[in-house]
Amino acid sequence: MIFDEHRLHDSLRQGADTDAHRTRSDQGILSELIKVLSPHPSGLRRWSVMRAIRKDREKADRDIPQKFEDEIERTFRRYCADADSFKTRGCAPEQAVFYRPKDKAGEVWAVLPERTEIIP
Repeated sequence: MIFDEHRLHDSLRQGADTDAHRTRSDQGILSELIKVLSPHPSGLRRWSVMRAIRKDREKADRDIPQKFEDEIERTFRRYCADADSFKTRGCAPEQAVFYRPKDKAGEVWAVLPERTEIIP
């Protein structure tokens, strides 16, 4: 499955931070999160998400910054429907891409597939 990254980013841009560097970084991580979570409709534990993104970056010989996990978690919260407030969420609730399944124990992250504009 492949999703239309540009269409997704355009739809989220309205509520997103306007800082160009942060937005560019968030968009890259946003794409990585969607790629990792899309095959898992019931979600993945936070630890598994971090491991999968780290593994993909190592395989592609991409940089893994010192605050790698902080950046990923911040991006997840910015686009999460369950974020505590609009201050931590960078988009309107109806534009959120992620959520935390309520029926799962521990820190589980999941993607809302209908909001990622997945293209078969």
